[in-house]
Amino acid sequence: MNSTNRSYLYAGLTILFWATSATAFKIALRHVDHVQLLFLASLTSTVALFVVLLLQGKLKELRITTRNELKWSLFLGFLNPFAYYFVLFIAYGLLPAQVAQPLNFIWPIAMVILSVPILGQHLSLRSFFALILSFIGVVLISSQGSFSVFAKSNPLGVALAVGSSIIWALFWLYNVRDSNRDEVVKLFWNFLVATLLCLGVGLFRPSFFNINLNGAIASVYIGLFEMGFTFVLWLKALSHTKSTAKLGNIVFFVPFLSLVIIWAVLKEHIYWTTLAGLAVIIGSVIYQRAGKAEPNS
Repeated sequence: MNSTNRSYLYAGLTILFWATSATAFKIALRHVDHVQLLFLASLTSTVALFVVLLLQGKLKELRITTRNELKWSLFLGFLNPFAYYFVLFIAYGLLPAQVAQPLNFIWPIAMVILSVPILGQHLSLRSFFALILSFIGVVLISSQGSFSVFAKSNPLGVALAVGSSIIWALFWLYNVRDSNRDEVVKLFWNFLVATLLCLGVGLFRPSFFNINLNGAIASVYIGLFEMGFTFVLWLKALSHTKSTAKLGNIVFFVPFLSLVIIWAVLKEHIYWTTLAGLAVIIGSVIYQRAGKAEPNS
């Protein structure tokens, strides 16, 4: 199998696992709260990434981590996975999966906007127009099939779902500044930080350790296939591709495949506004990216 085919194989597995995430979140939240879910999933990811580093012979890189690198891990681990999933899981508890999941996909536009103050980049007219399109998509999705825009929607849930995209964008923008370390090593430290933060929060919650088997199984699945192993698969896909932009566009299959799984497993009626809003958001991202030159094609 050549490098390009391996890239698409890893990317295909990544998309399949990520497409199940929204459904897995909803199922898990029936049995555990958002703090318990994040703790178990982060702990699972930490263990999984440790195993990956062991198999890759990179454990020595953990031992040589500098104090400055640990500071970055504390900051980045707080942003993602701790703050990102903390906010996202609350949003999933307040919204239907078909609403929370696509709202989370505005992060590429959020990244472009936030790159102006953080990286000092210029906001182009194309990016501004893409932002307006994304906002229209958010309004469509939030309406949940009603012409009275927020008749059915939970405003707090919508704000949190959109906010999680902003946290995700912030994480990747600041992650660029910590580019000298192995990505799997950085992920391990990030998930370890999130696990410890969740444990700290959980100790103040009397029911934190009351976790049933169904909740534990769902949380472990999320830790393995939304987070730990799947992040590694995506990194493998990127390492084998000749065009990161073309590979990145494949990720846009995730929300559409996710809707199919949500409909089949959760039995949610998929609103036409969800499909329309998602199409507008994805279209805005593709439109914004079209203004950039492809360096590797």
